[in-house]
Formats: sequence, structure tokens, C-alpha cells
Amino acid sequence: MTQDPLPESKIPNMPPRILLGPGPSQAHPRVLQAMAVPMIGYLDPDFMLILDEVSELLKRVFKTEESLTMSLSGTGSAGMEAGFTSLLEPGDTVVMCVYGFFCERMIDMAERVGANVIPLRAAWGKPFPPEMLEEELKKHDNVKMVTAIHAETSTGIRQPLEAISNLAKEHDALFMVDAVTSLGGNEVAVDRWGIDYAYSASQKCLACPPGLAPVALSPRAHEVVKARQRKPMSWYLDLALNANYWKGHVYHHTAPVSNIVGLREGLKIVLEEGLEARFQRHHRNAQALWAGLEALGLDLVAPDGSRLDQITPVWIPSGIDDDRVRQILLREYSIEIGKGLGEFAGKVWRIGLMGESSKAEYVLSLLSALEGILPRLGYEVPRGAGVGAASTALAD
Repeated sequence: MTQDPLPESKIPNMPPRILLGPGPSQAHPRVLQAMAVPMIGYLDPDFMLILDEVSELLKRVFKTEESLTMSLSGTGSAGMEAGFTSLLEPGDTVVMCVYGFFCERMIDMAERVGANVIPLRAAWGKPFPPEMLEEELKKHDNVKMVTAIHAETSTGIRQPLEAISNLAKEHDALFMVDAVTSLGGNEVAVDRWGIDYAYSASQKCLACPPGLAPVALSPRAHEVVKARQRKPMSWYLDLALNANYWKGHVYHHTAPVSNIVGLREGLKIVLEEGLEARFQRHHRNAQALWAGLEALGLDLVAPDGSRLDQITPVWIPSGIDDDRVRQILLREYSIEIGKGLGEFAGKVWRIGLMGESSKAEYVLSLLSALEGILPRLGYEVPRGAGVGAASTALAD
């Protein structure tokens, strides 16, 4: 009996890309090499040592000595959902600082848990005003949790967290923070900022493939999880059960062994570079990008002083086809940038400089490409102005 031949693949080899969108970012070659080592069992005693090492490395990146650190099997959204399903019970009140697309996702998840969700919606493209939270908290006697996003990927805003944390603590509420886009690119000081639960993702500034959600759980939050009146609605994302695997090495699920080995290498790379040096690199390259975009006559969404180094949303010029520009960048220059979400859909491009994707040569390549593309579509720009301004910023 003859076997039918396999259908010819439309994409026989993965095409090369410069990933300058909102994620994933470029994976570091050392991470990919680490993931290619022989498979090991998820309960192998040597793999338990790897889990312990990853946990300790995460403590240093999250800047915490007190919190339990581990990495959930899933993307950043799994980290978000784990927080709500494990820390909230039906009827619990959660006050949410809302100023972008992913803040809105938080609302959806918490409502599915059955929580009493109070969204405080502020303007997109600006930092959230803490006084809005202060006024709302005065109206309630028993708020279980306050939430905020450190780096709103949809708007490019870097949100100050200490004032929000202080208000949460004044009202004896847990403080949950989305650090998906900031961990490894901006300071995330869990202990100093009084964060009870922080979650991130492997594919952004940590320069690993998607699939893991590093988290930090404070002792207080851990006690809340263990003292629940009913089991969390999600067995898979139960933070207590996951903690038993990471700290007690009690079987829970088949952990993504290769991803965790890759994360260990990625965290080592972060700390070898040094956190402060890494933060400065992200900021230096972002400043060069901002200077280049403005030299091309393009307007940035986030105000100066509140801009996120990792994600830069830029307003699309009137009359320019959003999809057409991104397709030309992808097909002719092998550069990926992101589109707008929510209120900003069709209105902005989102340019990411995260982890291994935050390089001066990538900034210059993108600006050079835009100098060639935009005039083709009817938006004249001064040739060489973007690259020149960015080069000057990098030299300075």
C-alpha cells in the first residue's frame, strides 16, 4: 500500500524577521540553544534544581526577597487570569485603574470570576491619575484588591505605581500589577512598591519564546489564596497548586520543560548585562526612535515623561493606509511592527524595542525603511532626517 505524499508546505522555512512589534520580541540565540538540549522529565530531581534556580533568578529581576516567585505555564494572560481566579472570590470588590486595552481585559476576567468590579476609566494615552482612585476608595469599606498595569502596551504609557500602592495599602487592599511588558526592561520593585501579585511574560523584555508567565506572590497574597472559602474556578491556574509544584515539588501538571530551561538562560542574560545597564539600553534606543520619528513629522501618542521605552505608539498620518505600510515593512524589509488596539485600532502603529529587539541597528533600519515607504504612499518626509536624528541621539 502506497502512502500519499505530504502536501507541499507553503512556508518550508521560517522566514527571517526583525520583530519590532508589541511582542514577541527576538529570542536571544543563547535561549534557543539552551532549549535545544535533550529532554528531561518534569519531576526529574535535576529539573527540580532548575526550578529552584529559576525561582531565585526571578527574585532578583522582580527585586523581591519576600515574595514567592515561579513561572506559570501559559502566556501573560495566564498570569493575569491566575491572579483573579486565585485571589478573588465571588462578591469580592476589586477597583481597577483602567487606561488602555489590557486594563479592559482585566475587567472581563474579573467579571467572569463573579467579582464586584469597579472600573475607573481614565483617558487613553496618559498616566492614570491616583486622585481618581483615592476618591473611589473613600466610598467603600471592604475593597479586596486594586489593579494597575505598569506598562500599558496598547498606549505606550509607563504608569507610576507607588502612589496607587500606597492608596491600596491604606485601605487594606491587595495590589495586583501587570508587568508583562516592563519586567527586564524597566525597574519592577515588588518589595519596595508593595506589590502583592505581579505577573509578566517570557516573550517581551526577557527575550524568550512565548509560553511562560513569571509571577511574584507576596506572603500576604499567598495566605489569601490558601485561606479561600472555596476552591479557585481554575484548577490549572490555581496559584497555591502551582506554588506546591515550584516550592514543594509536588506534581501538578506537565511543565513545559524546554521553555523553563530557556527562561533560566534568559534570566541569566538579563542579570549578566545588569538590570540598570539593561534599563539604560532600552531608554537610549527608545530616545533615538522618538527623535527619528519626530524628525519624519510623525506624532507620538504618549506625552514626554510618561513614555514607555519598550512600546512606542505613533499616530498614523491622515490618508496613509495602516495595513499597507505594515505589509510593505514585513514583505520588503522583513520588519514587523504592531497595529493599534481598542480605541486606537487603525489610528496608531505600535513599535516595540524589547529585550533582544532593543538594538540601535534595528532603530536605524526601521527609520530608513519608513523614509522609503511613506513617500510612496503620499506622505512626504525629508530623506535621511529620521536616521540622522536617531544617529545624533545615539551619539549623544
